[in-house]
Amino acid sequence: METRRRTLTKAILWNLIGLASMALVGLAMTGSIAVGGALAAINTAIGFVSYVLYERCWARVSWGRTVGQGGVRHG
Repeated sequence: METRRRTLTKAILWNLIGLASMALVGLAMTGSIAVGGALAAINTAIGFVSYVLYERCWARVSWGRTVGQGGVRHG
């Protein structure tokens, strides 16, 4: 299971990448830094919350994980 700190760190880094790319797309599509930035910020906030919830749900699922040195699979 991942720690919450690891999940949050992954979510923050992933969303920073998404924020930058979405801001560029928003700027290219609208021609406005303000509108593109607002779209990117809203998208990033929604994506961040969704990603954290998604990762925490998957952290509770043991299917497909390997355990120990013997490589025993569950599921």
